[in-house]
Amino acid sequence: MKYIYNWLKNILGIESNLEKQSQEFTGVVVGKILEIEKHPNADRLQVVMVETRYASSVQKLQIVCGAPNIKVGDNVPVAMVGAKLPNGLEIKEAEIRGVKSFGMLCAEDELGLGSDHGGIMILDENATVGMEFTKYIDLHK
Repeated sequence: MKYIYNWLKNILGIESNLEKQSQEFTGVVVGKILEIEKHPNADRLQVVMVETRYASSVQKLQIVCGAPNIKVGDNVPVAMVGAKLPNGLEIKEAEIRGVKSFGMLCAEDELGLGSDHGGIMILDENATVGMEFTKYIDLHK
């Protein structure tokens, strides 16, 4: 009987952690990189155009990014304006060296999925643009 109790307790704990994790990714969706240009006022920054489908509408967002590992056509996690990340960061519209940015492309550590901050997390090429990131994670466990 104790074995069954511990087994159920472990299952419920796992479900609780998954539920907590999905709440931590509010406002993070899969996006596709459409264009990348050098930032006009910063050597190490890029201006990226990303397509998303958030709240049932197609959006093209301009996002300033410093990661060197991205290319046109990549699917990436996009934290939309208003998103709250596991590290406590709330995404806001910003102006970075004179260029507006409407979201953030996310690295693994920013999403609480590991310690890698070497670049943006590149997702599967068949990832559905606009899919909530929590659903993407669930499908790729």
